[in-house]
Amino acid sequence: MARTTAEKRARFRALHQQGCFILPNPWDVGSARLLQHLGFDALASTSSGYAWTTGRPDNTVSRDDVLQHLTTLSAAVDLPVNADFESGFAADPDGVAANVALGIKTGVAGLSIEDRKLDGSGLYEKSFAVERIRAARAAIDQSKEDVLLVARTEGLLSDPSALTPAIDKLVAFAEAGADCLYAPGVVGKEAIVAMVRAVAPKPLNVLVMDPAVPLAELADLGVRRVSIGGSLATVAWAATVGAAKAMRGGKFDSLAGGMSGRELNGIFGKFN
Repeated sequence: MARTTAEKRARFRALHQQGCFILPNPWDVGSARLLQHLGFDALASTSSGYAWTTGRPDNTVSRDDVLQHLTTLSAAVDLPVNADFESGFAADPDGVAANVALGIKTGVAGLSIEDRKLDGSGLYEKSFAVERIRAARAAIDQSKEDVLLVARTEGLLSDPSALTPAIDKLVAFAEAGADCLYAPGVVGKEAIVAMVRAVAPKPLNVLVMDPAVPLAELADLGVRRVSIGGSLATVAWAATVGAAKAMRGGKFDSLAGGMSGRELNGIFGKFN
């Protein structure tokens, strides 16, 4: 029996109470269903992965495109889906709140708001970024839906040394009502532990930056959930580009490494 939206949301919140789980990022219905088939507990959308499927760069898709994508993704699987909702598709807090209300209606179990300015010129300063998170929190509370609010700061992606400002923002976001905190770009045991302790008891999400670091190590550091952003999508694109280049050169050997159509039909046939 398919899980209801309420059941998915309750399951998602429970996952954040203890332990550490992987939150892989599908980019379309097929990849989402494949990840469910492989036994993952929850999924997260990826703004970059989705944009690339439409032939556009990251951060160039519209709010309505993303809302439709999230609606389709959430309905396609029985797993909770966390939405990469970018910067909320609005600068002012009221606009963020209005868009979060629309995001909730897609059926997602969680929703992240980042502090990157819409024009890509930098980050919102802390007090204004906090107002935006408060507005998102108010929108969720007003909806009376159990949607997890994830607040994220993008500062470490442009300046890996800016650990203290990132932690300061996450602490402020937690105080403003965020349920989970996220600073993509944090690396190293000491930095991760410092971030975990700073936002505790609220959970911290970490983006995989070094593929050599195993899940068990991140769990030992106190990380609650681990995501990979557009990495699975880039792996898929790399495989396609590699095979296509070989074909362009007149060789078809790389096609031998693909999954069989029978196996894929068997997997996806279970969803129909």
